[in-house]
Amino acid sequence: MKFPHIPLGAQFEFDGKAYTKISPLLAAAEDGSGQRVIPRYAVLRPIGAPVPATPAQHSRQLDPDKVRVAFASFEADALRLLDEACGEDVDRRAALKAELVEAGQRFRDAL
Repeated sequence: MKFPHIPLGAQFEFDGKAYTKISPLLAAAEDGSGQRVIPRYAVLRPIGAPVPATPAQHSRQLDPDKVRVAFASFEADALRLLDEACGEDVDRRAALKAELVEAGQRFRDAL
């Protein structure tokens, strides 16, 4: 079970220690050794009664078209700043610009 699926107050085991979920990001160690941020991807073992799995709640869905527009604006700003930062170093500008364009394409492909 993953951390977002565990309800507040539920106990679980992670890395060999028992914890209680106290917030969407934090758990308190049962041995009193403090609090710990639990990664969302961590696989946890519930302790005690089975905990019903609940899907992670999202406040809203992203609109892919809005994401593309926002990213295009970001990418234009990044390219402008790259030009300013590289100044007269044409070779460095070209190499970094090519890497930035490739990274942008990977981002768009992931949408």
